[in-house]
Order: sequence, then C-alpha cells, then structure tokens
Amino acid sequence: MAHVRSLTSLLYSLAVAAILCGSFPGAARAADAKTATVDAKAYEQAVAKGIEFLRTKGQAEDGSFSAAAGPAVTALVTTAVLHSGRTAQDPLVAKALKYLHGFVQPDGGIYQPESRHRNYETCIGLLCFTAANKDGSFDAIVKKAEAFLVKGQWDESENVQPSNVAYGGAGYGQAERPDLSNTHFLLDALKSAGQGADDEAFKRALIFVSRCQNLESEFNTTEFPAKNPDGGFYYTPAGGGRSMAGNTDNGGLRSYGSMTYAGLKSMIYCGAKADDPRIKAAVAWAAKHYTLDENPGMGDAGLYYYYNVFGKALAAANQPTFSDAQGKSHNWSEELRTAIVSRQQTDGSWINSNARWMEGDPNLATGYALLALSYCRP
Repeated sequence: MAHVRSLTSLLYSLAVAAILCGSFPGAARAADAKTATVDAKAYEQAVAKGIEFLRTKGQAEDGSFSAAAGPAVTALVTTAVLHSGRTAQDPLVAKALKYLHGFVQPDGGIYQPESRHRNYETCIGLLCFTAANKDGSFDAIVKKAEAFLVKGQWDESENVQPSNVAYGGAGYGQAERPDLSNTHFLLDALKSAGQGADDEAFKRALIFVSRCQNLESEFNTTEFPAKNPDGGFYYTPAGGGRSMAGNTDNGGLRSYGSMTYAGLKSMIYCGAKADDPRIKAAVAWAAKHYTLDENPGMGDAGLYYYYNVFGKALAAANQPTFSDAQGKSHNWSEELRTAIVSRQQTDGSWINSNARWMEGDPNLATGYALLALSYCRP
C-alpha cells in the first residue's frame, strides 16, 4: 500500500521515500525518538485499558464476547488480545479459547452449526487459533480449518471456471456469493496458517480480487471498471455486482476505503509487485483519498474495520511513510495510533456511533481497534 501523486510518478516517489526513510539527518531522528517515546507511553496505556475493558466488562463467564452474534466476535477479540502481547495462558485468552473450541466441527470448520456464515466464522477462528498456537497445541485444528476453507473457495470443485466472476472468491458461507471482504479474510487466515503467494488458493484468489477493482485490464474485463475507472475497489462483481458505497449515475460501482485497502493488501499477499498496474492504480486511489477521519466513501460506517485493513495493508507493504496526492508525506503509523487512541472511551472501550456492521458493539469495535494498533506499534 503506498502512495503518491500522479499514476506514473506514484510508485517512483514511494520507492524514493522508502530509501530515504533510513537516512534522515540526526536532528530529525532525535525529534522522531522524542515523539516515539510519548507515543509509546500513550500506546501502552490505551492497549492496557482496552484489554481491561474486555476482561472486566466484555467477556462473559463462559469466555465469550457478544455470543449472540456467533463465535466470530469472540475469535476476533481474542486474536486482537494475542496480537497485543498476551499469551494463550492469559486467563482472558484461555477462557475464550476454551469457548471457541466448542465450535470446532468434524468437517474442520469453526462455526455455529446452524450458521450461514460458516466460512467467515472459520476464517476468524483460524486467525485466532494460529495466533495462539505457539507450542503446537492447536496444530490439528489449524490444519483441518485450513482444508475446510480451501475446499469452500469458489473454483473448479464447484464447477466454477476461471471465466466466472465468482471464481477464486469466498463468501460468508461456502455456498454464498463471494465478496472481497470475505476473500481478504480468507487470505489472512490461510497466510496465518503458513500459505503464501505460490499456493493455488492464493492464485485463484488474485483472479477474484482483481475483478473487484475499478481498473480495466486483462485481469478485469467485467462491465464495471469502464463505468468508474478510478482504480479503487468495491465489494463484489458477483451476483450482478455490488458496492456498499452505492452506484455511480451510469451504473458503475463506487470504490471505497476499506475495500481498497483490503484489495491492495490481498494483492500484496498474492505476490503482485509494486510495478503491477493494479498496485499502481490502487495506490493512486489511496493517495487521492488518504484520511483517518473516516472510511473514504462510507463516512463513519465501518470506521474500525477500515482502521484494521488500513493498518494491516500498510504494514504488509513495509512502507513507513505514505505520500498523498498533494505530495504531503504522512507517518501513517503515528497518525493511525493518534486517530485510534483519540477515540477511546473513558472505560477503555471503543465504539462507533454508526452501528452499521455491528460497530455499535464495543466488544467488536474494541477488537478492531486493538488489531489496528498492533500494526502501528511505536
């Protein structure tokens, strides 16, 4: 994920920034160190308060978080706590893992039996168990969940051919229409289990991810990018196409922030390089719409989800600075920390006043916030 002005000069500027970031003058280093010290203290306090909220107010006696929503919130929150430095032996984590173990199914999935979100729940569950699996205790669960997810990807095993816009994607359930949100969680989960760009599941996923981009190319010959060729990403080209940000006047699918960073991160995981036209176009969109005040194109809807994919994408890019379309260089990790910490509630939680996609639930919003903070540690 990266960042800059015009489409062609964008990546060049980023590459220069990456080279220069290790050779600032000594005075600048000293100023940065002073800032980092302050940020580190505020960061540690915010993380500790967030975990304490989850421990004292968020977690139920059975170890769950927001159990009515199924196991995914518990898995996401527990993953966030693990990424925040706690171990599988931490009482909060241990109780949650015991609870989640009850959702491990004979077919390898990690889901509520009656759920229509089996793929999504398994993705988040797998992320949790891999984060906790430092001693190999969960090897069997991880291996079976990985196989379950690969089996559910839309491909030839479902008689779906590469020409089909659903090919390579993943949906909430294994027979549900695929979308970019669930596909990026699929890639996150498989990557956490040790798979990478050379794996066939990643190669298939890249085909689907490319078709979620408003970029006409050999990789996306669907009807949508010609109607809104801005280089960003939308929710899905399947089922007639859909963007959570709505449609353009001519029927195009509007790009928006959370899906653009999810798409960019996914392409990085799938092996796309900085000079790939898809990367260049996505970076140009991100540079034009760089902000942490909102989820670009969606306002405050899905803000903490946006923070999560924003942070994970830029961390995956291994790029310490981000230049926006006006050429202003941003220390994105510092800005992300500031944006998140400034929104923390006095009880240690985070919550979105816009309850869309369950972000009115402080357990879920706090989980997303802690995950995002784990990608921008001072």
